[in-house]
Amino acid sequence: MTLLKSTSAVVLLVAIIACGGPENNANMNVENETTEGAVTYEVYGDSTITPEGAVDASELLAMLKGVDSIETKVTGEVLGVCKKKGCWMDVDLGDGNNMTVRFKDYGFFVPLNSEGRKATINGIAKVDTQSVDWLKHKAHDAGKSQEEIDAITEPIVKITFLADGVIME
Repeated sequence: MTLLKSTSAVVLLVAIIACGGPENNANMNVENETTEGAVTYEVYGDSTITPEGAVDASELLAMLKGVDSIETKVTGEVLGVCKKKGCWMDVDLGDGNNMTVRFKDYGFFVPLNSEGRKATINGIAKVDTQSVDWLKHKAHDAGKSQEEIDAITEPIVKITFLADGVIME
């Protein structure tokens, strides 16, 4: 087995264990709440994250041109979330595409009802290949039908984001 396949297998195994394991509500608790004007923010992960300096998610693809990855803070609408534990979410990129956001070391999760909310995420963005196994696992977590899951036969290349902190409005 090549190193790439071995690494992909380990990442997939960790994702399956993290999503499919017993609920750990301590990881889903709000780390911090602050009020700025009339907006209340729920902070998950790194409690020092603030919304200041965030760019719109629609700017991310242009920011990644010519580089492997970038450390950044972006804001966008949550389009989907893992229905089992909140261990990943999809964020709108504004062009009919989305990026998959995972959480550093599975150290925190977002609420299962995050769809439609505005999120500011801090961490590392990159263009990455998502394997068929991961895409099927993600489709299962999202509550897709077996027919939809079985229709996934090709990996896809898309923006992914490893977040160390998330603010939910």
